Amino acid sequence: MAFLKVVPLEKALEVINSFQLEPKIESVPLSEALGRVLAEDVASPVDVPPFDRATVDGYAVRAEDTFMAGESEPVRLKVVGEINAGDTPTVELEPGESVYISTGAPLPGGADAVIQFEDVDREGEEVIIYKPAYPGLGVMKAGADIPKGKVLLKRGTRLTFKDTALLSAVGFSEVKVFRKPRVAVISTGNELVLPGEELKPGQIYDINGRAIADAVRELGGEAVFLGIARDNRESLKALIEKGIECCDIVLLSGGASGGIRDLTSSIIEELGEVKIHGIAIQPGKPTIIGLINGKPVFGLPGYPTSCLTNFTLLVAPLLRRLLGRESEVRKVRKKLAHKVFSVKGRRQFLPVRVEGEKAVPILKGSGAVTSFVDADGFIEVPENIEILEAGEEVGVTFFG
Repeated sequence: MAFLKVVPLEKALEVINSFQLEPKIESVPLSEALGRVLAEDVASPVDVPPFDRATVDGYAVRAEDTFMAGESEPVRLKVVGEINAGDTPTVELEPGESVYISTGAPLPGGADAVIQFEDVDREGEEVIIYKPAYPGLGVMKAGADIPKGKVLLKRGTRLTFKDTALLSAVGFSEVKVFRKPRVAVISTGNELVLPGEELKPGQIYDINGRAIADAVRELGGEAVFLGIARDNRESLKALIEKGIECCDIVLLSGGASGGIRDLTSSIIEELGEVKIHGIAIQPGKPTIIGLINGKPVFGLPGYPTSCLTNFTLLVAPLLRRLLGRESEVRKVRKKLAHKVFSVKGRRQFLPVRVEGEKAVPILKGSGAVTSFVDADGFIEVPENIEILEAGEEVGVTFFG
């Protein structure tokens, strides 16, 4: 068993990228597609609008019949019918004829313009027109909004309400999306209790289970929280096996250190293979990466900030790949608010809070709950750097 044979972060990512996991595709009803990620480009199967339609209430005319209209010599056209939105026109305009038409209604045959009713007078069965109309006046042509065949949304788009509205407008009742990867989430430790339970001396509430599960959901995955494994082989093995049975990926927090209570790596080795046990980063050095039945298993650190930093570095890229969202990494450049000291030879990821154009380091330690809660993300301090000066530009990688 490879125990704490520390490897560079790049090696860990290389191992994760080598996992034979491919995005899976499913069709879902449009009513359930909000927030899902498209698995293919979507083109419009129809013209929008599907017919030439009126954009105003008024009179559909043949524009050429109005060319001689003027204030002193208006043109009179016979009104031969009425068309409302939703009607199917049965009239074909002949020279000298018009039809009253409502906004959104289809133009009758022969018509190529609509004059709004405020610009004309009506006397009995005639409409009096005082100025010429031109072809296309008051009309939206078929396909003018969305032509048939136009690509509306690209593969990898995470659908917003505007996107689902657009799909509805062109008649989609279902769409193909990437299936949500199912992720088993397991917290470990005798000291942990679930929120809502009585807190006894020496115990703390579990934060990682909630944080990891919701981080998975925020990315678009499906999180299955399996509970807290106690520091004994039977409890931990049972939950790992349950996670492998029901999910695509298993995430554990805690139980990854080199201490006497570390069982995670030995159980992974028993059920599958430990690929990595130890990454040359701080925090999160004792992180475990393994495979059981072809499914990735991650043993993340127990401290909240370490846990979520390593989730962002290692697990989030895999989830984004399975969701077709590889490009969605949130990073910004900010100026460091004050000087930071690091240990030379150790690659460090330091939590920071973003305030305007500044990145404010949070130095309470990764075991403090507020280190994680107060942080917007983290910065990387390379192993050959001992000091980052105040005002120095740094790259901030956001959590989530």
